[in-house]
Amino acid sequence: MECARPTGEILVTSRPLDEYCALFGLTRASLAHALTRGPLLDCPGGAAGLVAEVRALGGRAVAVDPAYAAMGEITGHALAGRAAMAAQLATAPEISPAALSGRPEAYLRSWDRARELFAADVRRHPGDYVAALLPRLPFADGVFGTALSSYLLFAYPGVFSPADQLAGLRELVRVTAPGGEVRIHPLHDAHGRRSPHLNELRFALGTHGISSSLLRFPRPGDGRTRTVLVLRRAR
Repeated sequence: MECARPTGEILVTSRPLDEYCALFGLTRASLAHALTRGPLLDCPGGAAGLVAEVRALGGRAVAVDPAYAAMGEITGHALAGRAAMAAQLATAPEISPAALSGRPEAYLRSWDRARELFAADVRRHPGDYVAALLPRLPFADGVFGTALSSYLLFAYPGVFSPADQLAGLRELVRVTAPGGEVRIHPLHDAHGRRSPHLNELRFALGTHGISSSLLRFPRPGDGRTRTVLVLRRAR
């Protein structure tokens, strides 16, 4: 439920690499292994530090976000996202491990560092930040070894209908290489309501030759279960 407004407005967030790992059930070691399959796609990328931090690990990542069409405005959007998260940590601490662990300010500082990394990396490597919106990505088939998509398709059901969600998931698989995988989180909206269409979507994906599974693991900070949808091209 972190940082998603029920109004349908999609927030620009500034998550660091370690938060991505926590969201998607990855470690730095498993992420490094995934990078051996090819570049990583972050969709949507927002003002995150992931691309810069993957580069520092010796890999390559590409971020996609429609907000990149107006890159001069993205810092303002990212600061608005930070303010929304700060308000959520203060008013609804039960939904955030950062608040429950008593370190919300440290968590927000991690966003500040990620936003600074993002800004510096955009200046040095603008080609790794692509303005685009699901379900149409400007990449050839199988370009990426791994694709990560956080707080988008299922987080905003008022923006993405079940048909839009299916098209977006298929597009993420299309640009991911055979043997690679797509991970999506969360599978719920801003109120914590799990998508009622998930089973139907998984069935529909199967008819298009896409296998799906649910990865469950303890959420860092409070031990509650976190669920990630994992997609692969069916063999």
